[in-house]
Amino acid sequence: MLNEENAMGFTPSHGSPSDPKVVSITEAARINNVTRQAIYVAIKQKKLRATKDFARWTIHLDDLDEYRKNKYSRTKSLYNGELLFDQKKGFYSVNQAAKLLNVPAQKIYYATRVGLLKAHRKGAAWVIHVEDIKGYQENYLNRRPKVG
Repeated sequence: MLNEENAMGFTPSHGSPSDPKVVSITEAARINNVTRQAIYVAIKQKKLRATKDFARWTIHLDDLDEYRKNKYSRTKSLYNGELLFDQKKGFYSVNQAAKLLNVPAQKIYYATRVGLLKAHRKGAAWVIHVEDIKGYQENYLNRRPKVG
């Protein structure tokens, strides 16, 4: 059984369920701060290695850690081989810019649409440079309304 895969194509567990390095679906979901369904989907898509012993799925903590490292994150998105939102180079997403300015993301989208804030399209994402964010903040957010 050590070299076999079970009926769903998953390898046998690294240890018994009482092994402290093995967790259940519920524990894996709690550790990753996701739903149990998300863990089941990751297993089905073979993004997370798991073993089914009779009726119980078990996941080795090393496999869970590997899944967490490889999990999709928009902050790791690449465009032409470069990070889309490389904050070291001053590039931010709409949501990141909104957090920086403490305004709703919709306000940032509106400002880009009407031309108050310069943003560039890279693939499906809008990218805003930090200098443009500062300019928008100085020229439009920090302006005092004129009292007549």
